[in-house]
Amino acid sequence: MSGYLGTKAVLLSTTAASVGGDSSVGGDSTIGGDLTVDTNTLYVDSTNNQVGIATSSPNHTLDVKAATGNGISITPTAGNATNYISWYDTGGGPYGRIGYDHSASAMMFTTVTSERMRIDSSGNLLVKTTSTTPNPGVALQPVGNVGIGNSNGNSGASFLEFRRNATQIGGVTQSGTTGVSYNTSSDHRLKENVTDVTDGITRVKQLEPKRFNFIADADTTVDGFLAHQAQAVVPEAVTGTHNEVDADGNAVMQGIDQSKLVPLLTAALKESIAKIEALEARVTALEGN
Repeated sequence: MSGYLGTKAVLLSTTAASVGGDSSVGGDSTIGGDLTVDTNTLYVDSTNNQVGIATSSPNHTLDVKAATGNGISITPTAGNATNYISWYDTGGGPYGRIGYDHSASAMMFTTVTSERMRIDSSGNLLVKTTSTTPNPGVALQPVGNVGIGNSNGNSGASFLEFRRNATQIGGVTQSGTTGVSYNTSSDHRLKENVTDVTDGITRVKQLEPKRFNFIADADTTVDGFLAHQAQAVVPEAVTGTHNEVDADGNAVMQGIDQSKLVPLLTAALKESIAKIEALEARVTALEGN
């Protein structure tokens, strides 16, 4: 290695440069070829333009190898409560940042200069909000709470959308200032072969409503159905297969959407009303005689 380490030092070399121990270089310096500082402390691969910290074999532009329990540390200067790792490109920036807010003990993720997501000191994941009561935004809390805020006050404004490929098939929308609607696709333009339900009473009589408690909640008795029994009458209301198990022999539980029983119940009610009205007409006719 040839050159001079000084105020305006320029090191010119066609071979690798190696510096052992602690060193101090004053002014500007240029090193030609690879640079190794104390074996694995710092390594610069001039051929591939890669820098290794704690490794002499970097595989990326910046490659940091940390022992267990160690890593990259960024310590803000005194009085600076927030520090960022920032991304720039040829157009300027920053266009993306990961930051830590010391005053709130929160990790923050931004695009351009706007915060988009944070993990707060309680472990809550907050998207487009800094509050667990978002307006708008989404808040996921370790205790199991999920908050979804929508600042659009119009009825029908969407909270959740469920899509199959690119087509929306359901969602949760705002139905007023205090109401929520849980929707599934029902537009007539999506349907064909439409006929009336004519066996409502017959099929309702096949349903077997029960009272029971769940094993996990022995003190609470509820009304409901056994999924496999309801499946025999209204199969679209039930998911899964009776007594199904997975490849390891674990039970795969069935589920039921009881709202899908409403059309059948409505049909049965209409049939009952028709019978009642016919009987009332006959009674009126008899009384008239």
